[in-house]
Amino acid sequence: MRIAVIGSGALGLYYGALLQRGGNDVRFLLRSDFDAITARGLTIMSAQGNFHLDQVAGFRAPQEMGEVDLVLVGLKTTANDVLTRLVAPLMQNPACSVLTLQNGLGNEELLADAFGPERVLGGIAFLCSNRGEAGIVHHLGQGSVRLGEFRGGGSARTEQLAVTFSAAGIPCIAVADLCRARWEKLVWNIPFNGLCALTGKDVTEILAVPACRAQVREMMLEVSAGANTQGLSTPLDGATFAEKMLLATDAMDHYRPSMMLDRLAERPVEVQAIYHEPLRRAARCGVTMPRVQLLAALLSLPGSLC
Repeated sequence: MRIAVIGSGALGLYYGALLQRGGNDVRFLLRSDFDAITARGLTIMSAQGNFHLDQVAGFRAPQEMGEVDLVLVGLKTTANDVLTRLVAPLMQNPACSVLTLQNGLGNEELLADAFGPERVLGGIAFLCSNRGEAGIVHHLGQGSVRLGEFRGGGSARTEQLAVTFSAAGIPCIAVADLCRARWEKLVWNIPFNGLCALTGKDVTEILAVPACRAQVREMMLEVSAGANTQGLSTPLDGATFAEKMLLATDAMDHYRPSMMLDRLAERPVEVQAIYHEPLRRAARCGVTMPRVQLLAALLSLPGSLC
């Protein structure tokens, strides 16, 4: 499969490297890492086994990347103002699809408005990874992907894509209810990204304090309640799912979420997609999430780089 990666950060580089190692023709849109990766290749440091790609197809502009079958979007949602402009040159092939692995809500809608809903797929990545020096990605754990059609329902396309990802070493399943999968990830993303970004404490430090752990759980229940107003195929069992997420996070040894790293580096953080859009959709259906509203307000304070 010919795959263009738009958004070559820790997520895009990690999945793109696995897909290339698995035999696919992967092309990366690169910015700051262009010189390092095109000269020295790409290195993945992982507890599951380190590997290095000597030859990597890196490009400075999407117009240079040629015809592809799939556009894989790993771009931060803070750059969504340029997303369709970056993807458009690659969609000239009418058989090309676009799969966004971005956080939060609203990304598929943006792409569907530009290219048609029938060409849009969404994916939820459960990945702990960070960038090191130029051309090096540190994979800290997890890495599974769930993907589905923006229009909903199962399809041969998503099933085949899941096979392609799985064959490359990316645990992947196709889901019929993409909306439900998106909200499930928000159950984790909303409390941990915000709390870690605001406090400078990692997930282990947050959960080590019983009062903080209790508040994380309450936020998870709020998000689950919001999710259950969105016409999901089956409702979320908030209490059970929250406990599952807490136990999974206990195993993430001092993991620092992406929003925390962005804030520490004084980069914009993804408040709109991860907080304001879910709040808006839940409120439209009569559900308020007061703890989530507080996090969103604090992250949106003037000078907070949001």
